[in-house]
Amino acid sequence: MRAPAQPRRWLPRSLLSRNIVLLVVLVALTQACSLSALLHFVQRPRIERASIIFADYVRMLDSLLAAMPPDEGRAAATRMNAHRSAPAASTAMPAISPLRFFRTWQRDVFIRSLTRDLPADMPVRWETTDEERLWIRVHAAGEPVWIALPMTADAQASGITTAVILSIGLALLAGLTGWLIQLHLNRPLADLADAARRVSAGDAPAPLPTDGPTEIAEVSRAFNQMTDALKQAEATRALMLAGVSHDIRTPLTKLRLAIAMALPRGTNDSLVASSEGYLDHIDTILQQFMDYAGSGEREAPQTGDLNALAGQLVAEFTGLGHEFDLEEGDLPPFAFRPVAVMRVLMNLMQNAVVYGRTGLRVRTWRDGDDACVAICDRGNGIRAAELERLKSPFSRGDNARTHSGGTGLGLAIVERIARLHGGSLTFHDRAGGGLEALVRLPLNPQTNAPAAARR
Repeated sequence: MRAPAQPRRWLPRSLLSRNIVLLVVLVALTQACSLSALLHFVQRPRIERASIIFADYVRMLDSLLAAMPPDEGRAAATRMNAHRSAPAASTAMPAISPLRFFRTWQRDVFIRSLTRDLPADMPVRWETTDEERLWIRVHAAGEPVWIALPMTADAQASGITTAVILSIGLALLAGLTGWLIQLHLNRPLADLADAARRVSAGDAPAPLPTDGPTEIAEVSRAFNQMTDALKQAEATRALMLAGVSHDIRTPLTKLRLAIAMALPRGTNDSLVASSEGYLDHIDTILQQFMDYAGSGEREAPQTGDLNALAGQLVAEFTGLGHEFDLEEGDLPPFAFRPVAVMRVLMNLMQNAVVYGRTGLRVRTWRDGDDACVAICDRGNGIRAAELERLKSPFSRGDNARTHSGGTGLGLAIVERIARLHGGSLTFHDRAGGGLEALVRLPLNPQTNAPAAARR
């Protein structure tokens, strides 16, 4: 079985940057192809035609100098500043300058074409000193001399340089335009991502606009249909839960009354107590199923004090005979669902009472951008590694078999509520023995990542 292909790390991550890179590459490629076509199919023939005309002019000059009487020919060569030999700084094929590539390319094309069009006894050399000059050997009074001739405008590259600068400017303009267009296209995608996060958090966002590009509008319409379907499913679930609660609890209440009427007080107290215990067990199981189905999604977050909530629960458990040590850290007020978080702490504290029994402690503190609350005990029961498995619904440990009334949903409810807030539930073996259940909740509600809450 082949491993899944890993994404190429050199590729940009966002769609915007990928499209911009693609656009820039395509524009650069088209500009390179256009420039290549311009040089080879427009500029090169133009230079070669100019070299043919220039070669005719040089041959005509050579013929005139050769036809003159020797004295007149030498005098004419002197007036043209002729030399017996070519300057030492001249060369048959000058080097190409990377900084002046187009100008030197045209110069080389011109020199090669001119050398091809002139006779073999009329070599060409190029001098590059303070000024650039073309030296050609001609014949005056029967002797070879070197004269410098003016260059034509076709041998210069000012037009090509201007064209290249214009092409670069157009490429930058095209890249900027593509960037602005992509930003316009990414805006509805960002709105879609924000709406999806709000749906995951249990909110009901406003319908997305569907008047954009066809593809984006189609996605927005599909998302709006999905949110409508989720709203209908949520309404159906709420109605079903209300119906289940009513339809089951009503006969339970009637059964309690029937038992009380059928068995008067004092006739069979043990049977009455056993029957009522079974009924309470059924009612507890029903409530846990409803708690797991709800898990606080419909509750709106409110800014509150987690220390105050933990202190209230510690006081209530102390009143029931279960003493918890409380260590409060410096926590600022932040947004959370108070009823859901209370359910988290109550479930964990109840587990500590039932399975830990001793060394009960609640501790709060701040860790970066998270508010942390730990419920600790000194019990010798289940290990932290096994409790991670028990966060799955309907999972129960071996030591839970001796305790009735549970459905294996308690830790699943805690885990689901923590994820609904963008937080987490973890377990750690406590130093010195026992267990620590750690709940992390983000202090900044904008950093919530509630998408996992509906797993």
